[in-house]
Amino acid sequence: MNLAADHCYPIVQARDARFDGLFFVGVSSTGVYCRPVCTVRTPGRQRCSFYANAASAEAAGFRPCLRCRPELAPGRAPIDSVRQSARLLFDAIQAGALATDSMEDLAAGFGLSSRQLRRIVQTEYGVTPLALERTRRLLLAKQLLTDSPLRIVDVAFASGFASVRQFNRIFAQHYRLSPHTLRRNKNAEAGDSVPIKLGFRGPLAWEALAGFLAGRGSGRTECINGRRYLRTVAIDGHEGWIAAQPHSDSVLTVDVSLSLLPVLPQLQMRLRRLFDLDASPLIIDQQLSSNPRLRDMVLHTPGLRVPGTLDGFELALRAIVGQQVSVKSATTVFGRFVERFGRSIVTPFPALDRLAPTAEAVAVADLTELIALGLTGKRAATVLALARAVAGRHIILEPSVNAEQVRAQLLALPGIGPWTTEYIAMRALGDPDAFPASDLALMKIMETDKPKVLQAEAEAWRPWRAYAAIHVWHSLSAGG
Repeated sequence: MNLAADHCYPIVQARDARFDGLFFVGVSSTGVYCRPVCTVRTPGRQRCSFYANAASAEAAGFRPCLRCRPELAPGRAPIDSVRQSARLLFDAIQAGALATDSMEDLAAGFGLSSRQLRRIVQTEYGVTPLALERTRRLLLAKQLLTDSPLRIVDVAFASGFASVRQFNRIFAQHYRLSPHTLRRNKNAEAGDSVPIKLGFRGPLAWEALAGFLAGRGSGRTECINGRRYLRTVAIDGHEGWIAAQPHSDSVLTVDVSLSLLPVLPQLQMRLRRLFDLDASPLIIDQQLSSNPRLRDMVLHTPGLRVPGTLDGFELALRAIVGQQVSVKSATTVFGRFVERFGRSIVTPFPALDRLAPTAEAVAVADLTELIALGLTGKRAATVLALARAVAGRHIILEPSVNAEQVRAQLLALPGIGPWTTEYIAMRALGDPDAFPASDLALMKIMETDKPKVLQAEAEAWRPWRAYAAIHVWHSLSAGG
């Protein structure tokens, strides 16, 4: 992102939502920093300075605006020119890695020394890793104070602070406010959940996204109730549920069960990936709609996202079960896996009563158990091989520094071919350009039966081929 005043100030004047989250503007006369879409009166150009992220603005001495709420700004899209390693480090810190691990542990997980980690983050973001972590905790606390009736002590610990005293001191030091000042729900009573708001760049084709996710679940782990997408969640030994629905054209509200508060930072990051909230749909749709074969699909469903996943193994299991069978048949078999390997859970929603199967649970099964669920012998062997590889951390199905290595590892497993690998890359690895060229529906829309021909013609869809695939699939499922 070009942060020169000549480039940024006209965007602030126009309040152009396409740039929301790509930079922040600090205002010297007020000492606050805002999103470029802030509705306050536009300050004079000479009073504005521009920053690539919230942490940089806070390091320069600015505090977050109470009106536009920088903590709700959407994250960086894949189009942004951020080195992959730096972005993944940033994401790990945003997910709370430094709240539970040391700098050395985080660095070791990326094959770096702590000195290298500091240098990469400082070079790319202009602040130290600890400054990113502090800003993450403060912004999460600010959101909980503003939107939830949680007690101050619960806000402090959910945000990653070691004590209420530390929380009060750091909050006042950086924001020159007392946490009590932001309490909007002072008299409200906490129920069984806390609302979390997640910002995104519109438009968002919510019904299509939620329908895709729920339509490939078991019904007992995820479903739709009205406009709300419901599902059970398990992260690091904490189990609970979420209920998500659009709050406005740029904010998604997610009710999170109180049992998940200890892993709230990790959950927030996973939810952003699940709903693909860091995409830039205006940019993506503009490019795809320029292709005659895709134009009507894109215009019919603007803002269509690539559905992600909360757990890479769950997604890969569903993909293998769905090989060469209908969605309905695959859903039936997956439901049997949920019944056999998913733990039971109590939620406020009668339909949701089980957690998704884990790699560890499936890895200790034998072939006869898996065949009894409706798999062929070869497919059962594939599932077992994958479960053992993931449980042993030999294959990590998360957005990776080396997605090509993960692809190679998947292809080396028996029964996993290019279609399954690319499908997993789309949804579990978060590759916006992943492309299952052997997909029958995609070949049909391009009027060919040869994957190589489709691969060649789809070059025009780069770097958004995963989105092109989703548009085709959605068009066919909707009868378009």
